[in-house]
Amino acid sequence: MKTAILALTKGGEKLANKIADLQSDSFVDTEDLAVAKKFQKLWQEVDAIVCIMATGIVVRCIGKLCKDKKKDPCVVVLDEKGRFVISLLSGHMGGGNLLTKQLAEQLGAQAVITTASDVTGHTALDLWAVRNGLAVADPGKLTEKSAKLVNTGVLNVFSSCSFASVPKDFNIVSDPEKADVIVTHVPFPTTASALVLRPPVLLVGLGCNRGTGARDFEDAVTELFVDSGLSLQSIVGYASIDIKNDEQGMLDFVSSKGKTVQFYTKEELNSVDDVSSSDIVFAATGAKGVAEPAALLASVCQYGPGKLIVRKRKWKDVTVAVAMKQIRLVV
Repeated sequence: MKTAILALTKGGEKLANKIADLQSDSFVDTEDLAVAKKFQKLWQEVDAIVCIMATGIVVRCIGKLCKDKKKDPCVVVLDEKGRFVISLLSGHMGGGNLLTKQLAEQLGAQAVITTASDVTGHTALDLWAVRNGLAVADPGKLTEKSAKLVNTGVLNVFSSCSFASVPKDFNIVSDPEKADVIVTHVPFPTTASALVLRPPVLLVGLGCNRGTGARDFEDAVTELFVDSGLSLQSIVGYASIDIKNDEQGMLDFVSSKGKTVQFYTKEELNSVDDVSSSDIVFAATGAKGVAEPAALLASVCQYGPGKLIVRKRKWKDVTVAVAMKQIRLVV
């Protein structure tokens, strides 16, 4: 975690240098700028800002900079004597609480953490989702259900994925209608009261004609997912044959989704059984099929092979298939 350390006094500078020696990938910002300007400059450049100054100064400086807890750096505040370490911003998602605990231990200081789940010992839903790669369908409900967990001590959870271990304050239910939290790769009404989390389980196999544009991939995948009742948020990656590794439209489409595409040789694709075959595809690529076997190969993981859940569908220039991998949710 790239960390900037700011101090305003001579005593604060001594503590800043000590912290820089203790924390890897950290530096003391000595640029001759007003402190507010330093915050503005560092906000998009670092993962954490450690401030050795009054909390009020920090609050006034960062007020207009705070936008998104998923993107804002964490902010930690210390007094210049190093007696207290306060997790001020992005405690969970940004790692501020962890940094606060580390610094407190290193300095022999008192950690000050006010996040409700940390104080009460309950599962931090946002961190649990991050650990399991779960995408949040409605961020507003994340806060709502986190509050309910703190207030009631338990949440009813429905999941289409298996658990390797279950948080002590989760009550697993078999009926999604009775759940506070739903983990599923299928669409769920946005009007539902439950927090819906999307597991990273879907691998999309792609085949195409030469020169196919990114928009063609976009339209085909979106249409297939809508028709098949699948959530685009559960796509973890894409796959195709290696002779398509320079297909710019495919690469641009996958890149625009923030994902990667795995490429397989014709021999690897031909090793997959129970997939659709095409004489036309074989003549062009040497593989009996592309989209289905590529998706299946990409879905293999430590828990075993995946399952083909949507067989190939062909558009004018694009072919798409979907496989689902196995995952295990952890505490």
